[in-house]
Amino acid sequence: MSYTSGGLIQATDYNGFVSTTSDANLNDILGTGATDKGYGQTPVGTVSAAGSVTATQWAALVNQLILVGNHQGTAITSRSAPVTGGTINTLDDVGTNLTTLNTQRGSAAGSGTEIVAFSGTSSQTAAVGSGTAAWTITYTHTITFADAASARYFWNAGGIVKWQSSKTSTGEDADEEWNDLATTLAGAISITGGTATSTINSVSYTGTTKTGGTGTPATLASTTGWYDLTTSDAVIYKQFADTAPYTAQYIQISAKTAGSGTQLVLTTVWNDPGGSAVGSSDNITGGTATSTPFSSFGTGPASIVTVIPPSTTYLSNSWGTPTVAAAIAVT
Repeated sequence: MSYTSGGLIQATDYNGFVSTTSDANLNDILGTGATDKGYGQTPVGTVSAAGSVTATQWAALVNQLILVGNHQGTAITSRSAPVTGGTINTLDDVGTNLTTLNTQRGSAAGSGTEIVAFSGTSSQTAAVGSGTAAWTITYTHTITFADAASARYFWNAGGIVKWQSSKTSTGEDADEEWNDLATTLAGAISITGGTATSTINSVSYTGTTKTGGTGTPATLASTTGWYDLTTSDAVIYKQFADTAPYTAQYIQISAKTAGSGTQLVLTTVWNDPGGSAVGSSDNITGGTATSTPFSSFGTGPASIVTVIPPSTTYLSNSWGTPTVAAAIAVT
């Protein structure tokens, strides 16, 4: 018998809503799920094939539907959970609501408190370069989760990894353009889980998203998110300077996974190919360090990565506390 108004509510109907209907069941989104589905919350139980669906079980389904909708900021049909001793009426639009919640599963109405602490070094305090010689600063940021499941829950529930850069020190010919590139043109680069558009804390994201900054990137892999990455580096962002004679210098971010799905590794390259015009030079000054926990940039060349975890207003923290380790090398 199909699920209809005035009909008997069968175990197969209920179990379909809870766990068996493809792309339209609650536990795929709420529970363990798989790949880009699953918030890591306690799943709702099913009913045996010969069993009766009780008011308590319907209430569990309804209450968790409401919870998922509230977490996502997704509007669903308004309904009250059945109570023991009351009449259990057919609940309209449950399947439709579950389809909508599945489609919007990467969205979140809010975000958690940004994690701004890191280990290691994210800024260059000494001068770099000599005359018109080429040079490169390489920043490596490794974001580590407790395990692969924690990483999945982080991304699925609306987690964000955010990259920013800055340089304001002066004293050399090339400083002004590097300051413009790092601080004005670049903006912030945010990485989310999937490539489909999701709205997190009222901001739209599509995998790799640039916010702020006045520059037009040469490369922006806008449809590359966590689930599109492999263990090989993929360039997700590249921004060139915009003023001669330094228009060949650039900042580039590459991303990959590591640790069997427990790590995101971002490699940022500041590259000056050298060979500036007569009367100018390519070397730049260092400056004061950007310290941890990050609150503001120092004056020296810096690339910073912070982590914005999912909101725990409606979900329990199933993703743990990711850590950020930073390293820097000059060649």
